Amino acid sequence: MNPVRNAVRTGARRGWFEFKQSLRSPQDQGFYVFMALAILGYLFMNRNNTVDFDQASFSYITLALPGILAGLIAFGLVMGPGYALAMEREDGTLLRAKAVPYGIVGHISGHVVSNTLGLVPTFGIILVPAAFIFDNVMPQGGSGWLTVLGVTILGILAMLPLGLALGASVPSVQKMGTWGMLPFVGLIAISGIFVPMQSLWAWVQVVAQFFPVYWLALGMRSAFLPEAFAAYEIGGSWRTGMTVAVLLAWAIVGLVVAPRLLRRMARRQSGSAVEAAKEQALQWVR
Repeated sequence: MNPVRNAVRTGARRGWFEFKQSLRSPQDQGFYVFMALAILGYLFMNRNNTVDFDQASFSYITLALPGILAGLIAFGLVMGPGYALAMEREDGTLLRAKAVPYGIVGHISGHVVSNTLGLVPTFGIILVPAAFIFDNVMPQGGSGWLTVLGVTILGILAMLPLGLALGASVPSVQKMGTWGMLPFVGLIAISGIFVPMQSLWAWVQVVAQFFPVYWLALGMRSAFLPEAFAAYEIGGSWRTGMTVAVLLAWAIVGLVVAPRLLRRMARRQSGSAVEAAKEQALQWVR
């Protein structure tokens, strides 16, 4: 059997096992429940609110829900793997994986599977209750849910390699805030997820459209919002073709760049590097 394929299969099985363990973990269950209650509570308090655009009014929930889902995909698949890889470099996990033939390949495969599957309960605990609690959550019916599925898959392909690349390149866990968290939160802020793009400066709108977060949010809005809302988007339409093209382009870029950064990270893994990282972490605590 091809050793790389075998490593990928082993890593995928490990990712599946970690996902099942996560579902059984009281801490993870508590996190899922807390997040669901917080989001549903926020939506419930705003269930009677509307947002006016020119001469049209739209339910606040139909505007907020696609932004929330896009934000969960973007933030979870970038910062989650990024923090995990940075921590594993410092605690020796990746060094131990490196000692096994194609161990890094299997380890990264496990991250891909576990982080992708982690979206299932995250979405389920939000969308299923929302469909029963709120009226007309999905005006487009079945076609809208298919769009959600398609955009989610494209979002995973575009965002997950960025998270792996970030985790492979950040100098230390302590610097994830300045290297990853702050820039990414800023990117989310200008991508029209929580603030309408039309309220931002024109140059900010141009910058945001170079990154996948804006297109991920746009794709989600095209699934949930009435067709009439497209007139208020940039360009006056959902730009479905462009959404698919940009997200696929970022996926290709990520699949080219992330493996190179991961290979470089693996080459630099050594006992002395792990000890230096631990010493740096101790100095940070002190």
